[in-house]
Amino acid sequence: MKPLEGITVVDFTQVYMGPSCTQLLGDYGADVIKIERPRVGDLSRSSIPDRDGLDNPIFLSINRNKRSVSIDTRREEGKEVIYRLVKDADVVVSNFRSGVMERMGFGYERLRELNPRIVWASGTGFGPEGPYSHKGGQDVIAQAYSGVMWRRESPDLPLSVYPTTLADYTTGMHLMQGILLALRTRDLTGEGQKVEVTMYDSMLHMQMQEACMQLNRGYEINWASMPLSGVFTTSDGAVCMVGAFKENPLRDVSEALELEEDLSQREEFSTQQAQFAHRPQLQAIFRERFATNSTDHWIKRLEAQDILCAPVRTMEQALADEQTVVNQMILEMDHPVAGVVRALAAPIRLSSSPYEVRHAPPRLGEHNTEVLAEHGYSAEQIEALVAAGVLR
Repeated sequence: MKPLEGITVVDFTQVYMGPSCTQLLGDYGADVIKIERPRVGDLSRSSIPDRDGLDNPIFLSINRNKRSVSIDTRREEGKEVIYRLVKDADVVVSNFRSGVMERMGFGYERLRELNPRIVWASGTGFGPEGPYSHKGGQDVIAQAYSGVMWRRESPDLPLSVYPTTLADYTTGMHLMQGILLALRTRDLTGEGQKVEVTMYDSMLHMQMQEACMQLNRGYEINWASMPLSGVFTTSDGAVCMVGAFKENPLRDVSEALELEEDLSQREEFSTQQAQFAHRPQLQAIFRERFATNSTDHWIKRLEAQDILCAPVRTMEQALADEQTVVNQMILEMDHPVAGVVRALAAPIRLSSSPYEVRHAPPRLGEHNTEVLAEHGYSAEQIEALVAAGVLR
């Protein structure tokens, strides 16, 4: 028995934020019906040039355990198909700009009339109200607006984009949490509700510690600028070190780095406040020392002193790491176009109801006939929709 077995999701999401949410719902048993535009489908199908075209790795990474229905929802016949699906569904998910679902005829109030138990979930950039409500949600824009992009290790460094889609993923996980909370509430009350999350809120929320410090002390804390932490180049790579959670971490770092003296005994480094004030000098000592030997050498030395540390890995190295294998974080799926697809597994481990790959990521419109037949359409009605161009 899967946790979400028996739950039907009508999924309008595309790109990354929404699909990352609905893929996890599908991984744990939900029947996810992915609504796509005819001929082009989800925008992630064409976000990069690839030999497999609409079935490229970006799309495949976040769309397993879904069934694709390619339908023209601008047509009244297409809207009627959606309405019939919603009557039998538990959840409707979208990540369009605010107001788009309403303009399409699929807003919460309209769908609630058809199904009072529906959980209507929306992920947007900024929400339905406020000065930015008209703006589209996008990962890098959310980084910029929320203050995440402003903080870096040193003010001397240029502002830059975080290279992984931090806002998309975080918001997708909040969207999933909201859906699960609403489904649990429905178990108690019998009624569905509206779930709304925004990229802006998610980016602010992931800075809870920093925000509370700013709001209450007027001080901007920056974990990347801690005096005993940083990334240091070695003779053959780089080491990330975090000197924290110890009575006198600088003493132990000094021992690990085989320095001639205990730096914590120097007046300019004797307290944490002093270490902050003289961080450039302290970090210069670290950089000079790390450069004299290999990554493996320094990892062993730091671990012997119980100093938190890690080699700085490439993505290729991380995927090949033994820990990745032990944690079973890579799965394989057979796909009719892409062949054997390797992708990341679900990160949530449930001992008695683990995730399962039931469907490879769907081809565009692959399940048109199957899904409509399950919801009461006859073969003749489906053929008529295809002939009219509503299903493609």
